[in-house]
Amino acid sequence: MAARHLQEPTRLVLTALADAPRHGYAILQEVLAISGGRTKLLTGTLYTALDRLLQQELIQVDHEEAVAGKLRRYFTLTDQGRDVLTAETERLRVGVAEAERRLALGRYQPNGGTA
Repeated sequence: MAARHLQEPTRLVLTALADAPRHGYAILQEVLAISGGRTKLLTGTLYTALDRLLQQELIQVDHEEAVAGKLRRYFTLTDQGRDVLTAETERLRVGVAEAERRLALGRYQPNGGTA
């Protein structure tokens, strides 16, 4: 897969699956926790994203279990998904480091000083 920037919901879903397989509701809860409550995915949005990530082979079904008569699928990252998330994490890290560096330099003033 070509290197590309991940949209925040996609990055959050991949992050939610980075440490353990999870089912849909657990992914929704993890995304909410990871984002500090800022991102609440709708169920339809999540399952559309999961279908896309399955097609892109970034995630796979880890296992299924029957709970209260319903089939619950657990998803996990593939090696490719882990690589994509790792690359995105590094891209973000570099961007944050540059922003911090520039902020530490101070604010430019037209007379050559800093604020």
